[in-house]
Amino acid sequence: MSSEFALNDYEQEVRVGDKDVQLNGILGLPPNPLGVIVFAHGSGSGRFSPRNNYVARVLQQASLGTLLIDLLSETEASDRGNVFDIALLAERCRTAKTWLATQPKCRTLPVGYFGASTGAGAALVAAAEDPENIFAVVSRGGRPDLAGESLDSVKAPTLLLVGGHDGVVITLNENAFNKLHCTKELKIIPRATHLFEEPGTLEQVAELASAWFSKQIGTGTKTGANN
Repeated sequence: MSSEFALNDYEQEVRVGDKDVQLNGILGLPPNPLGVIVFAHGSGSGRFSPRNNYVARVLQQASLGTLLIDLLSETEASDRGNVFDIALLAERCRTAKTWLATQPKCRTLPVGYFGASTGAGAALVAAAEDPENIFAVVSRGGRPDLAGESLDSVKAPTLLLVGGHDGVVITLNENAFNKLHCTKELKIIPRATHLFEEPGTLEQVAELASAWFSKQIGTGTKTGANN
């Protein structure tokens, strides 16, 4: 556990996967969660990402469970090629989804993806290739263009959030947005750069993501945690 990171009352450390792969994760389940959001981190990041943990805790306040995992083992992460292997990262997103279905408190809950940077491409590929029970996707400063031809097959409502000062990434998101045929929105956060380090910008991301997931999940799915 990072010396700078502390779990809150909803969170616990978990090992995600099966006999073939085991990934370190942090599962956060507020009372009566409506669903669970799997976080797909960007290159060089993982379950301790301060930005994604901030967003996760805002989602928890909206009665959404969160699962932050290291998509790569330490050995895999040492190979820089794996960091940009979208197919591998998408497979790990699906591994997380499959694992959630084995957990008594999560197995009946719908799943969403929150992807950052390269993780957004992986999340969209995962949503396209295994759409069952995926209710929404949100991309933060993401590279949805890395999903390639999979963009055409995404069915889950998708929100793309991009910083207004993120240069070419804005164009990449606009091009990817045009290839999506699902319910979709593209929002530009004024004054924000790629990491949303400017005051108030990450808060906007968290609020917009929370509103998107809450809207798309609908009503009548408040099951699982107390069953």
